[in-house]
Amino acid sequence: MSDLEIQAGLGRSPRTGAPQSPRAPRTRRFGVAEVLAGLFALFLVTAALFPALVAPGDPLGIDPLSAFQTPSPAHWFGTDESGRDIYTRVSHGTGSSLLIGTLATVIGLGLGLVLGTLAGMLGPVVDFTVNRFLEVLFAFPGLLLALLFILIFGPGVATATIAVGLATAPGYARIIRGQLLSVRSSAFVEAATVLGRSPVQVLMRHILPNTLAPLFVLGTLGIGQAIVWASALSYLGLGSAPPAAEWGAMLSAGRTYIGSAWWMSFFPGLFIVLTAVSATALGRGIERRVRRA
Repeated sequence: MSDLEIQAGLGRSPRTGAPQSPRAPRTRRFGVAEVLAGLFALFLVTAALFPALVAPGDPLGIDPLSAFQTPSPAHWFGTDESGRDIYTRVSHGTGSSLLIGTLATVIGLGLGLVLGTLAGMLGPVVDFTVNRFLEVLFAFPGLLLALLFILIFGPGVATATIAVGLATAPGYARIIRGQLLSVRSSAFVEAATVLGRSPVQVLMRHILPNTLAPLFVLGTLGIGQAIVWASALSYLGLGSAPPAAEWGAMLSAGRTYIGSAWWMSFFPGLFIVLTAVSATALGRGIERRVRRA
């Protein structure tokens, strides 16, 4: 059997000696973690867009006679101190939590794209200046940077969303800058420059399209982180405030009764963790397939 036959997948059968047919390339199936993450993400999207479909009750409706009921077939996640159904509140809070996380990720990616493009495209002086600025921001933990922003502009849902976006921007900027520098040194960009393309044409037609492709993966990974940070700010009373049906606000409301009504904090916290894990699993899966492509 020749080397060419081996590379082509031909060769002969070890038992019959007959020529073997070329093997079709194997496609990697979705892993169990990716399937579970996709199903959970589908539930979250459904709950965010059509909350009444998964939980037809009123998330703010109170029933004092049903207060502090443990999880049961009547109330899957139990009830809170006002008799409100925890499952209904968690389901209806999906929309606000996902919206905050998505908007914060968009803000972070947008600002990171601007800073990364300036650093990677406008020469060593601008690159040095932007890098020093990013290093100053990196000196502060992301959540602390968000807290400083809220301290200046005041608490609130909009402020918390912007604060989380600004806190995540330095990491995105550093990644985008590295991707830009890598694409700039590639052969097809050098060929376009030799052929007389203007710097703007090279940037818009060759550099940015190949730089923006990984941003979808970054955004998928970043949504989970943004939701965790936004929930942490709400837990501290700096974002959504009770009785809003938002996961962080529900955690904040349930901490008073953590010893006697554990389910008030457990289920909102569980959804925060599962959302972050699902976003990470989906992002990693997309990243692997983008690299193979």
